[in-house]
Amino acid sequence: MAYGSKAPPKSQGMSKPVKKKTTSMEDKLKEHSKHHSKKHMAMMRKDIKAGMSFTKAHNKAKKMVGK
Repeated sequence: MAYGSKAPPKSQGMSKPVKKKTTSMEDKLKEHSKHHSKKHMAMMRKDIKAGMSFTKAHNKAKKMVGK
């Protein structure tokens, strides 16, 4: 591109990528519970209801309760 020339026009039709739908949080927790104790899951549910993300709640439960 030479000095002073205009940038080429952007191609039309390029939009944001479409995100695939994920399962609901309850389905995710149900699947997760197959690998973790009832204490772990109870703590995660409590933290998620308080507004914590799934990953942060999981990490906190691992530290406090264990697997």
